Amino acid sequence: MPISRNTLGTAIVCGAMVLTLAALAYPAMLGVEHTATDTSRIIANTRYGPLTEADRDFVVKVRAAGLWEYPLGELTMRRGTTKEMKEAGEHLIVGHAGLDKMCRQIAPELGITLPNQASPQQQQFVATVASKSGTEFDSTAVNIMRVTHGQIFPAIAKIRASTQNTLVRRLADLANDTVLDHITVLEKTGLVNHDQVNFQQTTPPKLPQDQLTPPPPQPGAPVLALTPRPDLDVNTTSPAPAVG
Repeated sequence: MPISRNTLGTAIVCGAMVLTLAALAYPAMLGVEHTATDTSRIIANTRYGPLTEADRDFVVKVRAAGLWEYPLGELTMRRGTTKEMKEAGEHLIVGHAGLDKMCRQIAPELGITLPNQASPQQQQFVATVASKSGTEFDSTAVNIMRVTHGQIFPAIAKIRASTQNTLVRRLADLANDTVLDHITVLEKTGLVNHDQVNFQQTTPPKLPQDQLTPPPPQPGAPVLALTPRPDLDVNTTSPAPAVG
């Protein structure tokens, strides 16, 4: 049976999308997917509870996720072709503004240094979407974001279940609510390719060795003890300014 031109075109677009997501899957997970595997090694004792290696990585990577997902939300607001796309973009902006605000509030209290610029891989994510137009822009943006948000859930759950730090716990709660909201609005666009999403989420690439958390210090190394302000305000009910 001959293949129609429309069917062939659809197959080519879907194939290209799979290749794009496969190539960008690792940068996507630089957001929050790959937290440290050691959830027990304490690197600081704080007023808010012990801070583990995994806790620190989680805070850093929530901030890192916003550095490319916030601009992608702005891009979607401007160039999305439907009201559902524009709504998704708005939710990305508001959600990551709230997460970014909390990250910037708690990081100094926990002695954590945050990144201020998206990595080259994360910038490539935004550039890939920006290179598309029309309905191809919509489909590319939605499926990249749906894949990455689906991969984020396990990392959030792991941190929420293991952390003893009250500030990290609050961040995990907010991140969970934010990711669920984003998944919901992305699916409302009707553009999610679930076969593609399921494939990407069940076959994550391995994290390169040079991106793994460094090994613990030698025995006898000092553990940082912090005395944070007791009046820390982590209220994030109102949207924060733009990330950065």
